[in-house]
Amino acid sequence: MSGQLVMFVILAVVILASAVMCVMTKRIMRAATYLLFVLFGVAGIYFLLEYTFLGAAQIAVYCGGIIMIYIFAIQLVSKRTLQGLVDRMRGSRVVIGALVSLIGVVTVIGVFLKNFYLSHAINNGVAGELNTNVIGRALIGADKYQYVLPFEFISVFLLACIIGGILISRKE
Repeated sequence: MSGQLVMFVILAVVILASAVMCVMTKRIMRAATYLLFVLFGVAGIYFLLEYTFLGAAQIAVYCGGIIMIYIFAIQLVSKRTLQGLVDRMRGSRVVIGALVSLIGVVTVIGVFLKNFYLSHAINNGVAGELNTNVIGRALIGADKYQYVLPFEFISVFLLACIIGGILISRKE
């Protein structure tokens, strides 16, 4: 086994375990912490693939910014509001959740096999890295398949979430 494969397996285990713990925990601050571990693991995979720009952007934007916004919003909401959100897991919900997860996994595997992704990746290896100029133009461009408009929508959505959190936490 090569070193990259060992690192990928370690990162995959960390990401999967943290994602499961993020969903299964009943404490919201622990969920945010587990989400942080997931995002750091994804950044590690970007660095492992030598996508340094995406790895740095993952750490700066998601691990730094988004998690801090979540924690800030969580701290704004009172304990009484959060205590009402605790829900017991019933057997039927676990079964339905497992079925939906199984359908999702089968769908993803079907898409991979349909597009011959696995055989293409094994035969050709990983494609060359895009340079930073191409990635930057795609992120700030407004043409077809460029992402400035979705980023603006996301920023407005996050602002609305923060304002909603502030309004909920007001004691009036």
